[in-house]
Amino acid sequence: MSLKPSVSNADHTQGNSNASLIIVEYGDYQCPFCGAAYPVLKELMKEFGDQIRFVFRNFPLSEMHQYARMAALAAEAASLQGKFWEMHDAIYENQEFLNDMLPLKLAEKLGLDIPQFRADIHRQELAEKVDTDFESGIMSGVNGTPSFFMNGNKFNGSAEDLFQLVRENTVY
Repeated sequence: MSLKPSVSNADHTQGNSNASLIIVEYGDYQCPFCGAAYPVLKELMKEFGDQIRFVFRNFPLSEMHQYARMAALAAEAASLQGKFWEMHDAIYENQEFLNDMLPLKLAEKLGLDIPQFRADIHRQELAEKVDTDFESGIMSGVNGTPSFFMNGNKFNGSAEDLFQLVRENTVY
């Protein structure tokens, strides 16, 4: 399966925006497998971030994970204040405590404008962004989280497998 649509300015990206290797993760903030992949991906970016463009797309499995969508909306709301990756990381680093109140506590810790954050989390555009990410995952053949794509092609393996592949194919 291939990635649909391809990576654009609408995506949250980090690393080298001109990298020849683009990795896309479809993730769910409450998924234990995404939580386990998170430190592996952080290490990957620490080691190869200057050679990779990393993209995160929301894929909240709301039927199984009651706080996943709310967490995705919180990250999107933080994005409006320039703190998407900080909120993304904070949610994964506190995943075991995820509940209705956690995003607000994290927003306070990250120094966000709280009245703005509270208002933004309910904005229709953010709900549409999460839905658009999710729909792109469905079109791309995502059927669970985390799901990875390398340069537009579905990668069937774990974050560890992905790290190993990058390590084997990267020139230092």
